[in-house]
Amino acid sequence: MRTRGTLRLATRGSTLARRQAGLVKSALEDRRYEVELVTVETTGDQITDELIHRLGKTGAFVRELDERVLEGDLDGAIHSMKDMPTEQPDDLVTAAVPERGRPGDVLVTPEGSTLSELPDGATVGTSSLRRGAQLQAERSDLSVEPLRGNVDTRLEKLLAPALQAEHQERSEADKERKGNTGNENFEPEYDRTVEEWFDQLSELERQALGREVATEYDAIVLAEAGLERSGLTHHVDYEQLPTGTFVPAPGQGALAVTATDGETAREIQSAIDHPRSRVETTVERTILATLGGGCIAPIGVYAVIQGEYVHTAVSVFDRDGEESVTATRDLPVETHADAARAFADDLADRGAATLIERAREAADDENGAVAEEDKPQGT
Repeated sequence: MRTRGTLRLATRGSTLARRQAGLVKSALEDRRYEVELVTVETTGDQITDELIHRLGKTGAFVRELDERVLEGDLDGAIHSMKDMPTEQPDDLVTAAVPERGRPGDVLVTPEGSTLSELPDGATVGTSSLRRGAQLQAERSDLSVEPLRGNVDTRLEKLLAPALQAEHQERSEADKERKGNTGNENFEPEYDRTVEEWFDQLSELERQALGREVATEYDAIVLAEAGLERSGLTHHVDYEQLPTGTFVPAPGQGALAVTATDGETAREIQSAIDHPRSRVETTVERTILATLGGGCIAPIGVYAVIQGEYVHTAVSVFDRDGEESVTATRDLPVETHADAARAFADDLADRGAATLIERAREAADDENGAVAEEDKPQGT
């Protein structure tokens, strides 16, 4: 079959990023394009010991990819939309927004507990200020602890303590079993040996078994789309968190292909753009851009087209989840961008701007403290 041409597209190198890029690649190949994925390491990938809100301006996982596109080295770049800054260089456009994945968050636990079933004072891991604030707003007794890494890394950190404890118990039981060889009255604690138990573990569980963990988590919160695209939904127990309470991050679950404004961008849009997903994520990102805050403030925005309107929910919290400004509004599809800006302005006047400014000041204080710690001794 004759192809339409070859596209060289940038992607981050993480397992999830490569899987997401593979979805875009397959969609373009279905439209008879040849696609080469080029892995580019980003600032966010290089700094492994800092949470997202300490990496600086939104875009720690994005800039280097787009720079390669603007320099003409590559035809486009594939991003998780929620990682993208709301401001782009003039020559760069969002060429396509493929059909969006599941936008919400999930609570993952070793035993399949729900949020309401977690014990008082349970430790929940998340890398997101928004998720942390929403958890605290829902359950102020929870201890929210930082957690970063790829999806599989986070899951391994969650599963490790229980698996390691069970491995220890089974190993001791095996020793007891061997010490009672020939004793007809001995009843082993486990039906299987530790080796047989290990053989039936998933690869995720085997990796968790060997992982050193500084913090024991009772649960962690992840984006459902990331869990699904990582191919791990069948290996863990999780609860879907309601989007009405845990309003997702703007653009969560959506991918975006950026390219320089021109023929290639128009071809990519024609091939794989999903108009509904574009409108919904445009509303979300327009509200985020108007409010400001990027990834330094706990902001959730979720938009869904319902007939002639885009039903839009927004929640802005302080970083402890104690104060919030929340609202929903139906925005006309025909004027969705302008209506989104007006909605954001109203929210700002109702107190959202104050909460975001407090979050910005807190982030500045944190970054200043980190910079002070990094100074050489004696300065």
